[in-house]
Amino acid sequence: MSKSSKKYPWTFTSVGGAVRVKIQSGEDIRHLGELDRKMWTVLSCPIKNLEFDAKALQYIDVYGDGHIRVDEVIATAQWLTSILKNADILLQENDALPIDEFNTEDPVGARLQASARQILSNLGLKKDSISIEDTADNVKIFADTQFNGDGIITPASAGDEATAKLIETIAGISSALDRSGVPGITADQIDAFYTACADYAEWQKAGTKEVFPFGDKTADALAAVKCLEQKMADYFMRCKLIGFDAATAAAVDVSVDKIAAIEGNLDASSEEIALQPIAKPTAEGILHIGAVNPAWKAAVEKMAALTGWTKDSLTEAEWTGICGQFAPYTAWIDAKKGAEVEALGLDAINAILKEDKKAALLELIEKDKAEEANALSIEEVDKVIHLQKYFYRFLNNYVVLADFYAPTRKAMFQAGRLYIDQRSTDLCIKVDGPSPEISGLSGMYILYCACTSEKLGKSFNIAAVLTDGDVDGLREGKNAVFYDREGNDYTAKVIAIVDNPISIRQAFWSPYKKVARMVSDRIDKRAAEKNEKSMSGLTEATDTAADGKAPAVPFDIAKFAGIFAAISMGVGLLGAALAGVAAALKGIAFWQFLLILAVIMLLISGPSMFIAWRKLRKRDLGPILNANGWAINAHALVNTRFGKTLTSLVKFPKLTSVDPAARAKRFWKRFCWVIVCLLVIGGAVWCIATGKCCKKAAEPAPAAEAPTAIISEE
Repeated sequence: MSKSSKKYPWTFTSVGGAVRVKIQSGEDIRHLGELDRKMWTVLSCPIKNLEFDAKALQYIDVYGDGHIRVDEVIATAQWLTSILKNADILLQENDALPIDEFNTEDPVGARLQASARQILSNLGLKKDSISIEDTADNVKIFADTQFNGDGIITPASAGDEATAKLIETIAGISSALDRSGVPGITADQIDAFYTACADYAEWQKAGTKEVFPFGDKTADALAAVKCLEQKMADYFMRCKLIGFDAATAAAVDVSVDKIAAIEGNLDASSEEIALQPIAKPTAEGILHIGAVNPAWKAAVEKMAALTGWTKDSLTEAEWTGICGQFAPYTAWIDAKKGAEVEALGLDAINAILKEDKKAALLELIEKDKAEEANALSIEEVDKVIHLQKYFYRFLNNYVVLADFYAPTRKAMFQAGRLYIDQRSTDLCIKVDGPSPEISGLSGMYILYCACTSEKLGKSFNIAAVLTDGDVDGLREGKNAVFYDREGNDYTAKVIAIVDNPISIRQAFWSPYKKVARMVSDRIDKRAAEKNEKSMSGLTEATDTAADGKAPAVPFDIAKFAGIFAAISMGVGLLGAALAGVAAALKGIAFWQFLLILAVIMLLISGPSMFIAWRKLRKRDLGPILNANGWAINAHALVNTRFGKTLTSLVKFPKLTSVDPAARAKRFWKRFCWVIVCLLVIGGAVWCIATGKCCKKAAEPAPAAEAPTAIISEE
């Protein structure tokens, strides 16, 4: 690859602090296959989570596996530049492509030009260019076409009204959606339909008189018998139990207690009565039709009428004989075929079989399939229009990251803007989830946020990179607002943080802030412990007082004397330290003092600033994209200057119209504070210079002997 790359004079430029190839003409796109793959910025990227035209991404994803690789980009570039007369038109990113821009010397280009004209003709448009809007709706393009190459015919495909009606009938049973958006039928559905019609007709022929023991009433009679089947079996079993042992009669007979328990109108309680035996069981096992359970009387009379039973009684053998008459009918029903066409009726089915237009319908299918190449060409025109608009932009996000570093554009992986802590960041990337172990290699300060929108019913995660400002108020669980590229808002919540320096200024103050936080935490801890101890003592004293006991707390003068002695010694030591500092600084010029102070601060903040400087100069977007499924082949550096363009801090305007009275009040308040501070500082300096504070601080030491004597006496 490297040898072939020398054959084409590539132009190189600096993009994001790295040397990259510059794509500036259609010829550059035509020769992408000759570019050394080591010079590509990206080797693979997923098509999901990108702010890019979805159709264009699908067209570039030749393998259809959800990832776009270098080979697919090269194949798309070669195909696209071969069918266009002037490949430079790709750099214009137009919505429409002139018809005469197709390369008719190429067979594919000539075919696509004809298809483009066919689309405009189908839409009834007379113009010399075709746009994305023209190719967007397949239904409109194929609405009035007889054949469209999808192997599906519709009533519009028929040459006569009878055939059209037959196609509509078949589609009513089983259909497929045609390219025109109308339900149609395929060859398999035609075969299945005629097979079902033939099977149903044969099944109907098998239904002779012997199959219908009760003529046209056979189906109704069978239903009536099935309705009584369980109750009759229950009745005859009860009779057999009484015949086996007369003592069981009371147990299997009608429950008088349950009938008596029914309250209100018995007619309204027919369901409860129907739970009782169908008749009073006897040892003889004979069912007297006139004495059946009132809830079942109508069903028994209906069964008798449909089966022609005229006797007043019915034995088990006679009931079994009635049921046995349905055996041929049930066997015929079980062998039923072609039920899907039964709703058409036997006469209509026989007419369809007699007319036999199956061959004519299959011939229409073949005519439709013959137009497949032209139809696919029409869809291919949509591919050309999308790629001529979006392919050059894709290359600027793939071969080079020009769009990411361009001041007027955003890269296709930038999902939107996050607002948090009085700032906004435009470097937000949709991710599957936090990957701190990988993203930490980027050297960037990253907020992983979960974004949700109940209005849109969407939720996803983003990695928001902060490249300017402070981070003191940021923490996990903090809420924010995210806006996508279309302006839709989402509730964002910080779920993870990758901590890295944001600026040299932040690194300078970082040690002092850490010490301040440590001191503050310890003070809070000590204060909490003292408070808990005080509350415990107060609670104990309260409980003692509640018990009627007054605790005796003797005044220990030795204890208080020791405390005051310790305080005096502390003040003395502090004074001695200040005196030592004053003596050390005696005779040193003011600028020398400032120099010493600067050196001390540099020693404290220097290591932190050095680490931050090293990380900031190596801050790389590549690991974040790698964590999201990209294969980044080169550095994507984000220096401090460029980072300031990605994160915007709040800027309040200066207030010009302020209430004069409030301004004067604020001025005098500040003035008083300044005077107080100056007096305190002046007093401290005078005290150190005269040495009085040191002398006074040293004097209390002997006073500590008095408490010692008192303690020894005690």
